[in-house]
Amino acid sequence: MKTFLILGAGTGGTMMANKLVRCLDTKEWKIILVDKDETHYYQPGFLFIPFGLYRPQDVVKPKKAFIPASVEFILSDIELIEPAASKVTLALEKRVIQYDQLLIATGTDIHPEEIEGLTGAGWYQNIFDFYTFSGTVALSKFLDTFQGGCVVINVAEMPIKCPVAPLEFAFLADDYFHRRGIRNKVELVYSTPLSGAFTKPKSSEMLGGLLEKKGIHLEADFAISDVDSGRNVIHSYDGREIPYDLLVSIPTNMGADMIGRSGMGDDLNFVPTNKYTLQSQKWPNVWVIGDASNVPASKAGAVAHFESDTLTENIERSIHGQALQETFDGHANCYIETGHGEALLIDFNYDTEPLPGAYPLPVFGPFSLLKESPINHLGKLAFKWMYWNILVKGRPMPVPSRMSMVGKRA
Repeated sequence: MKTFLILGAGTGGTMMANKLVRCLDTKEWKIILVDKDETHYYQPGFLFIPFGLYRPQDVVKPKKAFIPASVEFILSDIELIEPAASKVTLALEKRVIQYDQLLIATGTDIHPEEIEGLTGAGWYQNIFDFYTFSGTVALSKFLDTFQGGCVVINVAEMPIKCPVAPLEFAFLADDYFHRRGIRNKVELVYSTPLSGAFTKPKSSEMLGGLLEKKGIHLEADFAISDVDSGRNVIHSYDGREIPYDLLVSIPTNMGADMIGRSGMGDDLNFVPTNKYTLQSQKWPNVWVIGDASNVPASKAGAVAHFESDTLTENIERSIHGQALQETFDGHANCYIETGHGEALLIDFNYDTEPLPGAYPLPVFGPFSLLKESPINHLGKLAFKWMYWNILVKGRPMPVPSRMSMVGKRA
C-alpha cells in the first residue's frame, strides 16, 4: 500500500483530499491528512466580523465535516519533513510517516513579531489584526465603543494572504462609520509598501480612485520600520511618521515554521514551486498548493481552487510516469467589497492584469469587472455558501480554471 500524505487541512489540503479520493485507487493508495487544528475557518469572513456583518460563529465549522471517511485524519503538529528520505515526523508521539507522494498545504500565517514594537503595549489594546480569528473578534469589540480618531490600515510587506482584503477593510470601515453617523469624526489612512493601491496598473488606478472618492488617504511606498505604541505612531524606513488612534495591521506573512526547519523554504518559508506544474522545484514527489508556495499568484482560496485542477492531473500523470502539464496560469479572481452594498470583481493571471468587462458571460455577466455593482456584492456574500458546499469539498465550480478573455475589454 502506497501513502499519499497531505500536510494541512485548510482550504487547499481539504479540497485536494476530496479530489484525490475520487482519482486514486484506494486498493493501492492510502491518503493521510495531518493538521494541528480541528476547526476549519472561513477566512474571507474575518473581514466582515469587525463591522457586525458576520458573527464569529458564522465562520467556523469542524474540519472533520469536510474530510472523506476513507482519509486518515491526524490531529498533530508537524515537527520535520525530510524530503530526501520521503518521511515526516509528527509531534504526536513522534510518529514517523513514510510517504510516496507529499502535498504541502500548510498555508501562511501572520508574524507581528517581525515588526519592532507591534506586539508591545498596544497589541490588542488599540492595535489589532483581522487575519486571525482572535484578532478580528477583538477588533470587533474595540470598534463597538470607538467614537472617532485616526484609523490607520497598514500593510507591512508583500506577499500577503488575500492581497485585496486590506483595501476591502478600508472601504468597509468607511461604510461602517457612515452607518454609525461618526464618519466626520474619523480619519482613514491606508498605508502600503506598494507604489499605489494595488499591484496591477489598471486596478491600482481604479482602486486608488475609489480611496480618494471615499476620503481615504493613501500613503504609498510606506515600508514600516517600527511601531511606537507609547506615542501611537508608526514609522517608515524613509523617516515618515503616521499617528493613529486605532492601528489595523496586516503584519508580515510567512509560511509554516516547519518548512523553515526542514530546509524547504525561501526566506519567508514559502516552498519554491514550479509556477505552471505546482511540483516542488527540488523534489519530484512533493507538490504544493495555495499559500504555502512561492508562485507569483495571489494567496487566496479561489487560486487554490484553480490550482487544484492542475495538481490533480499532474499527480495522476506523475504516478503513471507521464510528462507533467504546465497548465496553471496564475488565474485569480476576487470580489472586492467597496461598501454601501456594492463590490467590484477582478479576474487576472500571471500575464494579464485585471480588465474591465463582464463575467463569466460577455454582455450578460451577470458580474461586472473593475466596476462597482450591487450584484457583485451579492456574489461576494454567496461565495460563503459555495465555499462550504462546493469548493472545500473538491466539487467542480461553475467557472474555468484557466483565465478566459471572454467578456473582457483589453
